[in-house]
Amino acid sequence: MIQATLAVLALALLSPSAEAAGDPRAGKAAFDRKCASCHKVGPGARSGFGPQLNGIVGRKAGAASDYPYSNAMRGAGIVWSDNTLAAFLRAPEQVVPGNKMRFWGIGSARQIDDLLAYLRQFQ
Repeated sequence: MIQATLAVLALALLSPSAEAAGDPRAGKAAFDRKCASCHKVGPGARSGFGPQLNGIVGRKAGAASDYPYSNAMRGAGIVWSDNTLAAFLRAPEQVVPGNKMRFWGIGSARQIDDLLAYLRQFQ
């Protein structure tokens, strides 16, 4: 858990996208292409193959009550912020080793900014 927390902090501090505004319309398009097959967001969103993402900023990792998280995610000790989400979207397995999400990550800081702008609409 300490290693995962340190990895999140290191990636978050190095993240140029942590405070950028992003474009929510481009974020919706990216979400639809990369995330929507597993995650839902918006009115009536429920967890399915992945947890629903309403109110993700400020939520403790592994805390959505309607999703069976991995032990790694439940024990990560992360509270999702723009910084920690950006780091996780960039390199999920490095931030939370052993998590269940099978996703290689997003290399584009711009696309991460856009996704975060989109997700912020559902706080």
